[in-house]
Amino acid sequence: MRLWVGAYAPDTGSAEGIGILQAGESDAPGAGGPLGMVATAAAVPGSPSWVAAHPSNDDVVYAAVEFDGTVQAFRRTSETRLIPLGPPVEAGGAVCHVAVAPDASFLVASCWGDGRVVRIALDAQGRPSRPVVAAEATDPHGSSSDEGTVSTGARVSGAVVPDLAAAARALREAAGDEYAHLVPDYDDAPLTDAESEEAAAGARVSRAHQAVFLPGGLIATTDMGYDLVRFWRAHEGGLRAVQEVALPKGSGPRHGLWHPSGHLYVVTELSCEVFVLAPDRAGRWHVISGQPLLGTLDTDTAAELSASRDGSTLYAGVRGSDTVGVLSVRGHGEELQLLALAETGTHWPRHHVVVDDTLLVAGQLAHEIVSLPLDGRTGIPGRVRHRTPSPSPTRLLPMR
Repeated sequence: MRLWVGAYAPDTGSAEGIGILQAGESDAPGAGGPLGMVATAAAVPGSPSWVAAHPSNDDVVYAAVEFDGTVQAFRRTSETRLIPLGPPVEAGGAVCHVAVAPDASFLVASCWGDGRVVRIALDAQGRPSRPVVAAEATDPHGSSSDEGTVSTGARVSGAVVPDLAAAARALREAAGDEYAHLVPDYDDAPLTDAESEEAAAGARVSRAHQAVFLPGGLIATTDMGYDLVRFWRAHEGGLRAVQEVALPKGSGPRHGLWHPSGHLYVVTELSCEVFVLAPDRAGRWHVISGQPLLGTLDTDTAAELSASRDGSTLYAGVRGSDTVGVLSVRGHGEELQLLALAETGTHWPRHHVVVDDTLLVAGQLAHEIVSLPLDGRTGIPGRVRHRTPSPSPTRLLPMR
């Protein structure tokens, strides 16, 4: 099968634009075979860090062009070529995600740089226009720094994760120059999406990161800076806010995943947890449980959240220790249990996707994509089976 590959362009990465990955043999239904990059489908210098598919037109895809602050539609003209479909549409600072409505009437863009959530209309051909910025988020925890603030440890279980970064530094010092290189560089992690001049000064700023379309016309968006999950309904004039749910201060909700059980799972970038949200009988949403990714490092940041084909297992990518948390969905979806924290075999797993019995992982800082087999009984990934060079990959989107 083939996948679209979103990536960072030369300013912050090394990709030319949207790439195409071949996973497995061309006539094979799965993705467990050899990997290889086929072509650059479209040159996008502004970094198409996220790509999304049109829900009914297989030839139309959308890119969040992060460093241009725009959303660009593309139309496929051949097996390996995309051309722009209409002009780019202004969204906001560091737009990092786009999600398309199931009826293809609009999309929602999330902007990490300025916190904007933007509704953008789509015409019958899928061409975007008429951006409308939704109401700004407000910080439910307040903007001042206090002793109750939790930056990386807001774990609902109360588990304490050891400071392995500090331990690594001490062990390297004790090992001396001859053997220091054998100690993992847990204390030398790259800058994360959450780090900025404002964060260094202790200020909290809005960081919209993702939108998820839920049944019944509801839309959920995450705000990593304000630790918020906001719920909306669309109307012709934009988006109407209907509710917000605050997560623990400093947890950093990044991406959400709708589950057929009726629950919304949210992975937090900064505290490395997965929270379970659900509506009550009146339709009001609440946090009902959560599961820390035990064994992660203080310097780790969680990234993507995906599910197995049958929805029984979740996979949460963790950058820094370069692992993936494997979680079992329990009960009626209201509880999660951590089964394993497995090695991904690549550096900085920015994004991953499950294809049948294979986990494909985009190693952003390793400039490669790898595949890992999934155990048919436990769902736990094995060792890397195949890998291919791929410049600064940030998103894997299976083609239809």
